[in-house]
Amino acid sequence: MAAHGAVRALDERLGRGLEASAVPGPLAQFLADLGNTAVALPVLLVVAGWALWRLRRAAGADPGPARPWLPPLAALGGLAAVPALVVPFKVWLDRPGPPPMAGSHEGFYPSGHGATAAVAYGLAALLLARAHRRGAAHPEDGRPADRGRARIAAVPAAVLLAAGTGLLNAGVGLGLVRQGYHWPLDVLGSWCLAGVLLPLWCAVCDRWGGRPGADR
Repeated sequence: MAAHGAVRALDERLGRGLEASAVPGPLAQFLADLGNTAVALPVLLVVAGWALWRLRRAAGADPGPARPWLPPLAALGGLAAVPALVVPFKVWLDRPGPPPMAGSHEGFYPSGHGATAAVAYGLAALLLARAHRRGAAHPEDGRPADRGRARIAAVPAAVLLAAGTGLLNAGVGLGLVRQGYHWPLDVLGSWCLAGVLLPLWCAVCDRWGGRPGADR
């Protein structure tokens, strides 16, 4: 893919087709801009702040050791890891970008904007789901909730968050390709990176971010 071959040729053919598609340019640019750190980081900061508040309230209703600060902090660390992982891959593979980006810089795989969006909005959705689930298990009136019912009640919200995050990132990827910033496989590579960081965040939070059995 990074040098020659049928996969790269197919990828670039698909990219040229999407670039010439009927998707309105202003809409595509708006979607592509959602992958900017200047947009994604404030969104994650706001969600992390709300999640910290929600998790602290839930921790106060349940005696025992807890680390409500860990999920938000780990989320910010996950986003900070994106450039540390993306830049070496770009330098190593040195894949040329689409024609509109000729001469700007080399190394377009994976997409930094695609990875930023996938990780930032993915972590925001996971934080929202985790905080909502913990809050449902420990209501503000102080009475213990049935955790089985709380988990069932949290399912629709989790499904909506997952669907919304998936659609949002699909839109970002489409915008990046439509505007000629990246090839489709650049975006796919960034999603694969997110597919590593997001489960890692879940594993860290499940292992060290709460009480044993708190979500069971």
